[in-house]
Order: sequence, then structure tokens, then C-alpha cells
Amino acid sequence: MEQSLYERLGGSAGINQTASDLVDLHLVNPAFSARFKDSNPDSLKKAVATFFITGTGGPNFYQGKNMLEAHRGMNISSHEFLSAIDDAMQALSKNNIAQREQEEVLFALYSMKDEIVLV
Repeated sequence: MEQSLYERLGGSAGINQTASDLVDLHLVNPAFSARFKDSNPDSLKKAVATFFITGTGGPNFYQGKNMLEAHRGMNISSHEFLSAIDDAMQALSKNNIAQREQEEVLFALYSMKDEIVLV
């Protein structure tokens, strides 16, 4: 039986590390880092990790907002969205995630575009 994406991303430990790296990249990304100036990085890392853990087949710990609720009124541009995806791919690469899994994450992230961009 094939492992879930959650397992192939390293389970909770692997996803927590990747999420931490992703948030660190977001915090310095000139395309949108100003959006995070008042955020709590540790809380953000936890939210991102639990969202990914749940979304990839791991335990369902996520109790936050859905993508549309979380991004409504933020007026996120396509450029910001693509820049965020670039950060995600960089975080996955940094954590030695294989190409196949990177492509699956890319597909999942891109499928949420309509719930994030210009909503």
C-alpha cells in the first residue's frame, strides 16, 4: 500500500520543519513580508503545519479558518500568490522532499488559488 503524502513529507516532524522554513521565507519575502509585520511567527508556523498535516492525510488537528475565510479582504495579488508558492517549493527543497511530492504539494496549493487571490 502506498504511503500518504503526509507520510512521504516526513510525518508531523517533517511537515513542522517545512512549515517553519516556509514561514521564515514568507517573513523576508519582499513581495508580501509587510503583511506579517504584526503576526506571531510561532503561531503562524503552528497554523501552517497543522493545515498541511491535516491536508496531506495526517491527523486532523487543524481548527483554523478555511482558505477563503483566512484570505478574504486581503486583496492578495497573483504575483504575491506565485511568490508564496515559490517559497513553498524552496522550503520543500530545503527539506529534501522528492520531486513527486513537491509536485503534489504544488498542485494542492495551486488548486486553492481562487480562494486566496483577490478575494
